[in-house]
Amino acid sequence: MRQMARICAAALISVLPACTAQTPAHQPRPEPKTEAAAPELFEYVRSALLLLTPEDGVNDNVEVTFNWSTNVMTIAQPGGHCDLFMNALNSNDVAWDVFDPSDTHETREKLLRLTLVSVSGTRARTCYDKSGRVDESVPANRIRFLFSQQKADQWPGFQAKLTKTLKRLIVLSGGTGEVKLF
Repeated sequence: MRQMARICAAALISVLPACTAQTPAHQPRPEPKTEAAAPELFEYVRSALLLLTPEDGVNDNVEVTFNWSTNVMTIAQPGGHCDLFMNALNSNDVAWDVFDPSDTHETREKLLRLTLVSVSGTRARTCYDKSGRVDESVPANRIRFLFSQQKADQWPGFQAKLTKTLKRLIVLSGGTGEVKLF
């Protein structure tokens, strides 16, 4: 009987490691990722606008701020500033294009331009000159963000990440959420 117990114990000891090797270890579930809050989203947009600014003396983004009580993003540039009404934007209407600001006298680097439009009947922005007077020549039904194309190309997935971030910030600011149209 003792010999039988030894044989069973030896068999059990030799088979047990093989069984445990086949059973996956139970890992605790990772903590779910929390959604970024509006201030974090704004900081991403602000960083992109300042780090990827076209340094041409005209389209430079000098400073970017956000007024949380009014949901207005303000972008200061050399010629003045624009107040962007984030709660008036439609996150379904986003367009990227490449813009060449060169003219007959001066060649400039190409810019990556993001355009968003406002909900029908609302102002997307109001722009002011250096003296603080409203610039009526700037269309009020859309906003545009300008980035150095050369710098933006160095950020992998830049356009997709910024689009996603802005859409989320628009919704959190009271703007129209994305709707699947087709």
